[in-house]
Amino acid sequence: MATQRLKIILVDDDEDDRSLFSEALSDLKLDVTFIMFENGLNLIDYLKQADNFLATHIFLDLNMPILSGMDCLKKLREFTDKTNPFVTIYSTSSSPLDVEEAYRNGANAYLQKPNSYTKLKKSLHKSILEQ
Repeated sequence: MATQRLKIILVDDDEDDRSLFSEALSDLKLDVTFIMFENGLNLIDYLKQADNFLATHIFLDLNMPILSGMDCLKKLREFTDKTNPFVTIYSTSSSPLDVEEAYRNGANAYLQKPNSYTKLKKSLHKSILEQ
C-alpha cells in the first residue's frame, strides 16, 4: 500500500502571513500538497467534502473574521477526532489562556508565529516532521 502524501493546510486571513508561510514551506522542499484558506468557514466547507483526513496537518490562525480560529477548531472537532487531522494553532498570541483554550478544544500543538523568516522555516520543519 502506497504512503499517502502529506497535506498541509494553512488558514490565515493575513495575506502577508500566508505568503511568508508558503515561501518558507517551499524552501523546505518537502513533498507535500499545500492548500491555503483565508478563513475558517472556507476550511470547514472544504473538510466536510473531503473523503478523509489522513496525513493532513492544519495550521490555524486564531484571530480571523467570519469564523475565528478557536470557533473553527471547535467546529472541526465536532466531526473529526483529536488526532486526525493534526491541528496546530498558528498565532501571534502567546497568551497562556489562548494556549490552554486551544488544547482544551482539540488542538494538537500551538506555534507562536516566529518573528523571522529563518525561525519560521525551522519551526515549520520541526512542526511538520516531528508531529
